[in-house]
Amino acid sequence: MSSRTTSYLITALLLALLGWLHAQLWLGRGSVQKVAQMREDLALAQQRNEQAQQRNQQLINEVRDLKEGLEIIEEKARLELGMVKPNELFVQIAQGKR
Repeated sequence: MSSRTTSYLITALLLALLGWLHAQLWLGRGSVQKVAQMREDLALAQQRNEQAQQRNQQLINEVRDLKEGLEIIEEKARLELGMVKPNELFVQIAQGKR
């Protein structure tokens, strides 16, 4: 082979490689378009996660408020109204004056 043929062959090979790399950049698995779409999907997923976390925190707060509210109601009913639960024995101890 002459040096001119070798130089054309190397040039053609490098151009083919450059064309392949360029095609991968725009059309391949890690293309610019797919990366942009993945970023949008990630942002949407993060937004949904944040909304779900806020909703979970609201539910946790509601459950806590309900539990505390019921405990307060139950305590008042026991002290003020003498409430007794089923299968529970109520014993009242009277203290005399000193």
